[in-house]
Amino acid sequence: MKDLAGRTAFVTGAASGIGLGIAGALAQAGVKVMLCDIEEAALAKAVEALKRTNADVDGVKADVSLKSELNAAADATIARYGKVHILVNNAGVGGGGPYGTWTDSGWDWTLGVNLIAVIRGIEIFGPLIERHREGGHIVSTASIAGLVSSGGAIPYNVSKYGVVALSEGLRGDLAGRGIGVSVLCPGFIRTQIVNSVRNLPERFDRPSEAGLAAMRSSDLFKFFQDRVSHGIDPSYVGELVREGIENDWPYIFTDVEFEPLIEARFAAIKQGFDRIRGREPRR
Repeated sequence: MKDLAGRTAFVTGAASGIGLGIAGALAQAGVKVMLCDIEEAALAKAVEALKRTNADVDGVKADVSLKSELNAAADATIARYGKVHILVNNAGVGGGGPYGTWTDSGWDWTLGVNLIAVIRGIEIFGPLIERHREGGHIVSTASIAGLVSSGGAIPYNVSKYGVVALSEGLRGDLAGRGIGVSVLCPGFIRTQIVNSVRNLPERFDRPSEAGLAAMRSSDLFKFFQDRVSHGIDPSYVGELVREGIENDWPYIFTDVEFEPLIEARFAAIKQGFDRIRGREPRR
């Protein structure tokens, strides 16, 4: 999609952070953008700020982990703009924790927002992109943790690995339908992800205040909090995503910090094949 001007995009998690950076970069390129977020006040503020730049934007509140609300957001987008060309599945939470701290509710929330909502977004918006036959693009936000997993936040990593697998599989499936697919794998970006619990819906069990205090006092949390607070500007990520859509990049990275870890993972995988090379499988 070399010429983005006049196209329409739907962006989730768009009231702040990476989502707002993407919405801003697309709007600057002449794209009409429907911003979607669970935080109503922050969403209204983001929409108003972009409108002051003469951007053609609007907002719709939705909990993307609820299919009914995502469907309603799609209806609102079509009612407002008539078409959708670009889907950005960006909403995400930093849920989960190390082994021994997992809960059913924590898994349900993390997977519900980070993975299931992405699947449903594609199920809902994919046909809307197809029906106008003008082509389109889907970007889903994973993480560098979707390519290399550590033990600190395994549910989060599992959800992001799923987004990578989904995007890689869809890329071939949708190419013949005129739809490009990219997966965004950011490193440390200056967002509010370490405070994701602020948006925890009431239907999920809230961690105890003692549990939250213990988590926030841990060395691992403090490390991530510091790295995120000094992370890359989300507006720069937005520019990369815009470029990725224009040039149909399969993978969109934000920096090269974690490249050695990914290379080490690939080397370990190859070593696994080398161990059994030359052996005749038993049939």
